[in-house]
Amino acid sequence: MAPNTTPSSGNASPIASVLDAPFASAVHPTAARRPQDAITVQGENTVYTDEYITSKFNNRGADVVVQEGARYVIKPTVTPFEFRTKRKVPKTGLMLVGIGGNNGTTLVATILANRHNIAWHNKSVVQQPNYIGSLLRASTIRLGLDANGKDVYAPLSDLLPMVHPNDLVLSGWDISGVPLDAAMKRAAVLEWDLQRQVAPYLKEFGAPLPSIYYPDYIASNQEQRADNVLPGTDKWAHLEKIRKDIRDFKASNDLDQVIVFWTANTERYSEIIPGVNDTADAVLASIKASHDEVAPSTVFAIASILEGSPFINGAPQNTFVPGVIQLAEQRKSFIGGDDLKSGQTKLKSVLAEFLVNAGIKPLSIASYNHLGNNDGHNLSSQRQFRSKEISKSSVVDDMVAANHLLYKTKAEDAKEIKGEHPDHIVVIKYVPAVGDSKRAIDEYYSEIMGGGRSTINIFNECEDSLLATPLILDLTILAELLTRVQYRQLAGPATQAEFQPLHPVLSLLSYMLKAPLVKPGTDVVNSLSRQRNALETFLKACIGLEGSSDLLLETRIW
Repeated sequence: MAPNTTPSSGNASPIASVLDAPFASAVHPTAARRPQDAITVQGENTVYTDEYITSKFNNRGADVVVQEGARYVIKPTVTPFEFRTKRKVPKTGLMLVGIGGNNGTTLVATILANRHNIAWHNKSVVQQPNYIGSLLRASTIRLGLDANGKDVYAPLSDLLPMVHPNDLVLSGWDISGVPLDAAMKRAAVLEWDLQRQVAPYLKEFGAPLPSIYYPDYIASNQEQRADNVLPGTDKWAHLEKIRKDIRDFKASNDLDQVIVFWTANTERYSEIIPGVNDTADAVLASIKASHDEVAPSTVFAIASILEGSPFINGAPQNTFVPGVIQLAEQRKSFIGGDDLKSGQTKLKSVLAEFLVNAGIKPLSIASYNHLGNNDGHNLSSQRQFRSKEISKSSVVDDMVAANHLLYKTKAEDAKEIKGEHPDHIVVIKYVPAVGDSKRAIDEYYSEIMGGGRSTINIFNECEDSLLATPLILDLTILAELLTRVQYRQLAGPATQAEFQPLHPVLSLLSYMLKAPLVKPGTDVVNSLSRQRNALETFLKACIGLEGSSDLLLETRIW
């Protein structure tokens, strides 16, 4: 597959048309280029050199002892750290597994539309290309107060030097050999006039690279699309071919970094078997033996790890079996996942947290979806749906566990694995007629004061791939940035003389993911506000700023 690296010309389309005439438009703010040094911190905690931004940060916490009688003894802690971030943004490639699907073609077309500033007619207006829906490109962060005491906000992407989405060099694999321009038409996500103009650019990509197809892992209804697959059943040969694809892509485009992203079909869950996938050595041996319990996504993940390329899993299956995580730790190669959090689950993480934090007790959460794209078609198979059900169902766990006043803990209710928990069901149905336009219906049934009941019903209609695509970009850009951040602890028993990379499991990506992968032995945080606050605080720490200051003490005192 030929990656598209055509520089931006500013023209609406390589094909002249009367429709193109009014399209000379300004670049949308979410796609605009801004200086890499748009934000400069002048303070004793921050030092800028040509190569690095170095910052000091105090990580403030608390050690808590719970005593009998519900008494708490708290000892505040302060641990000093130093962060060092490389300022030079590397030339970065993005390889999508499933590039010919709805998400893949939408992402490629969106980047091309922004790169060439291609506007298009919809039913009522001329639409600018943009990156609306991207946390990094379309949201802001509070920096502080100006001279008049007013809040100052800046784009989140301005905090540190980051890859601009327009600069990503693109390629990828797909089990379907349909060329990308035709695959975009098949997906039927984008407006026809945009498809018309961007199709010549997609045509330059040709067909995707052949991908891995193990029929047992995805729904049987996908077999008719599988005409572009690696031959044979030798999984080690497949692993080596994927590694070669990554190396060739990197070399042929003179890239500094390659991110590999799984946006292909949801797979069934892999069984965790001692001696097969529970350790790094075991999972490598299982690939050599072509063991049945090695999924295509796991082969891609291991290939990426061995090549030192960050790998992000945008689907719900358990790609990261214990052996894969251990291998990533051994190789210090970055991984992140699982499952893009774009619509219903993101809203659920907000509303459930609101109810519990308001002292209201959700008793049941019932979620129904139907959609008609190929993702929905694949999920109509029970084993693939089970992967999605698991990732969607855990989203409220930490919020419920945080309030023992409303819910009995596991110790209090031995019958429950998690402790007392709301009844929580998820239903997904395939309805071809609605295409990429997903319908989601949620009911929150809660207990209020005096045994009363409250019911909240929400109907959400959204275009699935147009919500997912910005998340892929955010995850890619953040993963690349985090490879350039190193740290060292300046005091305490873990004091370090040298800088070292972050832990390979990139839990800072959690905001965009339904079932966040976290460092082994640590708790999952699903609260959307806590996930956003963690990311903001980390990015600020890298430039020597404290985290969120919503106390606004200056407004509370004389």
